[in-house]
Amino acid sequence: MVVAPPNPVRSEKPEPIELPVIDLSADRSEVSKLIVKACEQYGFFKAVHHGVPDDVIAAMEEEGLGFFTKPVCEKQRAGPAGPFGYGIKSIGFNGDSGEVEYLLLHTNPSSICQLSHTISDDPKKFSSAVSGYIEAVKRLACEILDLMAEGLGVHEPSLLSNMIRDVDSDSMFRLNRYPPSSFHTPAPPHRATTTTEIGFGEHTDPQMLTILRSNDVGGLQICVAGGTWVPVTPDPTAFCINVGDVLQAMTNGRFMSVRHRALTNGFKYRMSMAYFGAPPPHAWLSVPPELVTPHRPLLYRPFNWAEYKKASYSLRLGDSRLQLFLK
Repeated sequence: MVVAPPNPVRSEKPEPIELPVIDLSADRSEVSKLIVKACEQYGFFKAVHHGVPDDVIAAMEEEGLGFFTKPVCEKQRAGPAGPFGYGIKSIGFNGDSGEVEYLLLHTNPSSICQLSHTISDDPKKFSSAVSGYIEAVKRLACEILDLMAEGLGVHEPSLLSNMIRDVDSDSMFRLNRYPPSSFHTPAPPHRATTTTEIGFGEHTDPQMLTILRSNDVGGLQICVAGGTWVPVTPDPTAFCINVGDVLQAMTNGRFMSVRHRALTNGFKYRMSMAYFGAPPPHAWLSVPPELVTPHRPLLYRPFNWAEYKKASYSLRLGDSRLQLFLK
């Protein structure tokens, strides 16, 4: 991927992409077909009637906002992110940066509990809100992975979801806050332009899948055919689901792990909450035999998550990783 440039991004406001909106409470066989179609065509979809309670979401949003509105000196008690904890502008270990501040947490309850003492004045409340939210979106992720497996015709429907149910799952949770653009200037009356900055640079998610929620402020963009960047309309009533690199590999390339990025908004703060479902470090990641055919031969060699994660951490944010694991 391309490293986030320091300069503002000026565009003529391309038309937002209308991602598939899938009602998870509908007929199961139809839902599984719609999910497979969305993941093959877009790599993204929006999920409604998802079963995550409103009070669980509200509690997590309250804790996230409470942290980000603290003075910088207090937030820095939880940093620097290495990789877990508080970070600002610096992303990863290889020089990438963006207009973002974030909290990155491992989903292990003991890790959350330990770090919460540096994050919150009421660590018990913070830890409870985070753990409750993670458990709810983890259930959602498992349900979606089961629906994916069914729609793909995988013989063992829980093959994918068992990897993030595992007690040693390496799943992570990230809170991001993007500031209003410091470069924003009012556009001339005859031009509908917006000047923004790169909040989080172009990348794919290395894990299996991502469950993303944001407030009603736009900023997420995905890269479509031809390399065009298009904005995703924000919807605070839905979760945005996207395929990660591991899932692209395990579906033998049928699902797409799509490049995406986050831009700052001209006037408002944007806060997002992302759950990254990942396998245990030493889980063997191989394509189910049902997804290998004479017309679709094996694309990727088997590997484990520890191996893939190491490769990811050694590269820049915008670098391609899956090509290193082609058969």
